[in-house]
Amino acid sequence: MTDPERDAFDVRPTADEMLARLRDDSGTVPGARGRLRIYLGMAPGVGKTFRMLEEGHRRVARGTDLVVGFAEDHGRPHTTELLAGLEVVPRRRIEYRGVVVEEMDTDAVLRRHPTVALIDELAHTNVPGSPRAKRWEDVELIRDAGIHVVTTMNVQHLETLADAVATITGAPVNERLPDGVIDVADEIELVDMTPHALRQRMRHGNVYPPDRAQVALDRFFTESNLTALREISLRLVARRVEGQMEDRLIGRLVPLVSEQVLVLVDGGPASARAVRRAASLASRLHGGLIAVVAETPDMAGEPFDRRRDRQEALDDAVDLGAEVIRVETTDVVDALEYVVRARGATHVVLAHAEQPALRRLTQRPLVDRIVTRMPDVEVHVVGTGSRP
Repeated sequence: MTDPERDAFDVRPTADEMLARLRDDSGTVPGARGRLRIYLGMAPGVGKTFRMLEEGHRRVARGTDLVVGFAEDHGRPHTTELLAGLEVVPRRRIEYRGVVVEEMDTDAVLRRHPTVALIDELAHTNVPGSPRAKRWEDVELIRDAGIHVVTTMNVQHLETLADAVATITGAPVNERLPDGVIDVADEIELVDMTPHALRQRMRHGNVYPPDRAQVALDRFFTESNLTALREISLRLVARRVEGQMEDRLIGRLVPLVSEQVLVLVDGGPASARAVRRAASLASRLHGGLIAVVAETPDMAGEPFDRRRDRQEALDDAVDLGAEVIRVETTDVVDALEYVVRARGATHVVLAHAEQPALRRLTQRPLVDRIVTRMPDVEVHVVGTGSRP
């Protein structure tokens, strides 16, 4: 061992060793470590913990052995309700300067050894006296034991972005997370919300108590601050997707060994059926499943029901093993062709959407445009399953 101060029987890595391993994972056994999934948000209150707990319930319903290693409800009733029905590992109590602080009991999670652990606030700094300084270090140990981790974090806590965020918002960022931690994450999903919608949540008391909400709205949660944070979040996720696409394009020099099924998720009445059909097809073909959202300017004026239905269909897709790719575009076919070519997709599954008569006269059906642009791809159209 390199550090003589460490206990001779303590074989757990130091933070520096963890970072070194994150930079070069070539020495690990493939599949030995648990997977890491991150719900990323632009700011507190967008619903990261809520989404994490929702996923927990879905996994438990499917029979997954899952525990809550740590979840902070911040006094939000809807989040508290979601904790009911999930196994929660009791917290470790540590006294610091005369105050008892509760932290995640990492050793208890390791002893329990579930298949999946939900662990909130990845960038959290543990109270002095804890076995490790940072929660991400706890998460690394848990993953070392082969336990999959689903976690949450806000974009401002990334080390390379913290100073820029502090300059924009005027608020210091004290808790910081090495970029290497998320660089090797298996999945990152952005929990997005418009600045206006988040400020409305604040006003309704769904984020902070009323006495704190107005102060927060006037300081950190201003429209301009939230807009900047949202842009930073979107760019971060977009860069990650672009990097994955570049890696995949390089891999195209080698013939594809499996088929790829792409499903367009638009929030229409048949979206959920299209996702299930695509997952079934991918399973039969032993291929990959990709769920694509084409983010067009028209989406800004969508009704709440359609946004909700699209998100529910995406949640189903993720649960069925899909990778979610969001593409900003002015044309849906352009977005689909981009992903099809980048990922080598062999099948495209669409949800049927009834077009108004006038639009049918002025615009070719989506399926016709796709077949014309991508004649080498099989296109499947799924109906709503009910008669008009």
